Amino acid sequence: MKTIRTIQLAIILGLFLTNTSCDNNDDNDNSSTIEIESSTVTNLQATQSADYTTSPATITGDYIRFSFDSGTTTTGDDWDVAFRGTTILVNGGEATSDDEPERTGDAGIYIASGALADITEVDTELLEVDSATEGLAITTGSDNGWYTYDSTTHIISPIAGKILVVKTITGTYAKFEITSYYEDGEANDDLSNSQYYSFNYIYQPNVGETSFE
Repeated sequence: MKTIRTIQLAIILGLFLTNTSCDNNDDNDNSSTIEIESSTVTNLQATQSADYTTSPATITGDYIRFSFDSGTTTTGDDWDVAFRGTTILVNGGEATSDDEPERTGDAGIYIASGALADITEVDTELLEVDSATEGLAITTGSDNGWYTYDSTTHIISPIAGKILVVKTITGTYAKFEITSYYEDGEANDDLSNSQYYSFNYIYQPNVGETSFE
């Protein structure tokens, strides 16, 4: 009887340890992965002013800094991208002019072509930073980066299928598509409601994970 009882206790203990191990693994799996986030930013005002009495024109205005980690604007160094007029900066590399915020992070950015949902993987080899010698990672000018400019109507339009892919300063990744450059999504008659960004973005909050699936 003692032998039988010992075997029974061993079996019970083994089952207990197995269940405990499975539970712990389940807990670890659930806690180690954070769900991918999808969000929309509407009417982010990034106004600049231009003085055309100088040559070249003098451009002024604050760069509006945005953090994908917090999902909001910031005034500190914890920004990933910054907007002013049609210009987009990334918090990596170095400033290209004196009025830009200092680059304190190791962020990077590039433009991919396709639908937002179809860009499922970050190509880390394409990531670029701003450079005082090479210029901005996201180049400005019509058809050079994310927008076109109509010289007849003076309307700025996001180029469909241009997805901006970002490595954040914390080593996470995001992708976003600019949907409008005008407040409430449509230019008014005198274009006075320009320089308001609206964009959809997907944020991968798991550090080092390059997949958006």
